[in-house]
Amino acid sequence: MNVALPTLILFVVLLPGFIFRSGLKRAERTSVDFSPFGRVVAEAVLWAILLHMAWIIISHLAFAREFEPVVLMNLISSLPTTQAGAAQRVGIEFRPIAAYFISLLIASHVVPMLIRSAISRYRLDRDGAPLSTIFRFHDAPWYYLLTGADFPEDQQPDLISISAIVEVAKEAVLYVGFLDDFYFDSDGQLDRLILQQVSRRPIANDKPTGPSTADQDTGRFYPIDGDNFVLRYSEAITLNVQYVKLTAARAADDDLPVIPTR
Repeated sequence: MNVALPTLILFVVLLPGFIFRSGLKRAERTSVDFSPFGRVVAEAVLWAILLHMAWIIISHLAFAREFEPVVLMNLISSLPTTQAGAAQRVGIEFRPIAAYFISLLIASHVVPMLIRSAISRYRLDRDGAPLSTIFRFHDAPWYYLLTGADFPEDQQPDLISISAIVEVAKEAVLYVGFLDDFYFDSDGQLDRLILQQVSRRPIANDKPTGPSTADQDTGRFYPIDGDNFVLRYSEAITLNVQYVKLTAARAADDDLPVIPTR
């Protein structure tokens, strides 16, 4: 009991910090976090301290509850008699203590989601923003590349065109389409892209030398039937990302071209 109880108490006390830190990050990796262990623990402990300070203040102002640090110190003490006395005090106040930790754990999950949403909505993480070094999600490079999140709000792209070269039957084929969505594997690597209005052509059928017209460019491509085209990133030799901003005249046209003007 001397070892198990203090370990359990420390785990419960620090758990909100780990949950908050994990929820605040926009990371493309869903498997094990390979961040330096010291940094992970330091960030989690810092968030846990801040969360407990906020919750203690709220408990005092809303419910007139006073935090007694002596009870916590006695719980993590190595003396059985001291632990027993502190455990008895906790048992008497079990309901408010349980409500404190349950509400704190829920807030540790919900609050970072709201903060992350606000950062993206107000574009505080945009490259070039005054506080981008603080708010930028450094573990999500593909997010910025494939969403255009680094553009100013008035220059946000309306469409993102993807051009990828894929080897098919030992022949390089160029696929062009508009990005609809993208997914990652558990290691944070780009797994697949969902494209719409996809066309393809053999890379050998490249642009002719000299000036070319839009009809010539369109005729070189073969449209692919279907609503969604799944492109696996592991099969792509190269990947080109083009941001398309529609003009007023073009936005009014319902018949968007299958491939963007290049």
